[in-house]
Amino acid sequence: MNIKPIKTRTDYRATLAEIETLICAKANSADGERLDILVTLVEAYERRHFPLELPDPVEAIKFQMDQKGLTPKDLEPMIGRLNRVYEILNHKRPLTLKMIWKLHLGLGIPAESLIRQPDEVRAA
Repeated sequence: MNIKPIKTRTDYRATLAEIETLICAKANSADGERLDILVTLVEAYERRHFPLELPDPVEAIKFQMDQKGLTPKDLEPMIGRLNRVYEILNHKRPLTLKMIWKLHLGLGIPAESLIRQPDEVRAA
């Protein structure tokens, strides 16, 4: 099967090109198994060389609001009274653990994104 680790950008690009040729391979076939291994190698390389930062918690909330067509009023069960919702959305007040839990369950936002320190606080 002759598969090598991905060590350079050239290796990475070559592996992506090979994955493209194998993308329609049937599962449990030799090509399908090669595809699985190559994809795993690419994922490991990308995790190491192209790490993704979690979004700002407030931006994550606003994104979910936009995607679900929600208004600030819809967040009251998860955050509290409307004035508290606006304080959160305007970075005037931090999220509490109880809010994080409710937003995670109610909007499906990963808890890791909600517990991240907001961009405004990190920049100060």
